[in-house]
Amino acid sequence: MTTQTPAKKYPQRVRNELRFRELTVTRVERVGAAFQRIVLSGEALAGFSSRGFDDHTKLFFPEPGSHFAPPEVTDEGIVWAEGVRPVSRDYTPLFNEQQNELAYDFFIHDGGIASQWAMQAKAGDKLTIGGPRGSLVVPENYGWQLYVCDESGMPALLRRFAALRQLAQRPQVKAIVTVAEEYYQDYLADCGFDIDWVVGHSAQAVAEKLAAVNVPQEDYFLWLTGEGAVVKSLLDGFITDAIDPQLVRSQAYWHKK
Repeated sequence: MTTQTPAKKYPQRVRNELRFRELTVTRVERVGAAFQRIVLSGEALAGFSSRGFDDHTKLFFPEPGSHFAPPEVTDEGIVWAEGVRPVSRDYTPLFNEQQNELAYDFFIHDGGIASQWAMQAKAGDKLTIGGPRGSLVVPENYGWQLYVCDESGMPALLRRFAALRQLAQRPQVKAIVTVAEEYYQDYLADCGFDIDWVVGHSAQAVAEKLAAVNVPQEDYFLWLTGEGAVVKSLLDGFITDAIDPQLVRSQAYWHKK
């Protein structure tokens, strides 16, 4: 009699049809001391798909008073209209299929083009988005899960925690979140999981907390995001040969200038 070893659960990449959508702002909500939620809707949302909790969609921000015509996707590639292309930024989509609504939570900070747009947005405004072009579908039922991020990753973490709360058996979750100000924590106040907060964006403090973390030998998933150089430093100091790289998701959500 032979015993089969269960196959490991690995995240799977899926491709989506690339589409650009012009959507309409239906409402604006303040969802935390430092986060502004913009809710969008419209017929163009038909067929929208986002299967990865940390998917990225590209948002386009034209100059005030100008109109941006979404590009066309053809067999030869993307065809852009004439004129200056607007500035774009990547954001995590929060999609409610039942209500046909798509929301984005903008971290409000000085000097941010997207942040400035979100603070001025009102019902009836238009916003063009592109993607997500693909998704990394991460199984939700890993027995042990680690999440590390700063403000830029908090919307993705909010989305992930919402999904994990629906599981019949919740996994063991370790979350380390670094924020500039203590009151930014209110955004995840009702997430349903304990969070180890680092106030002040000290990469060293985050690294020290990671050093005390013991990753189990099996049935785990690790997610580390934030500023590019910080993420690389944390990975170099934390990831060992014993950790399966296919069970680690690391991304630079932004880069310090």
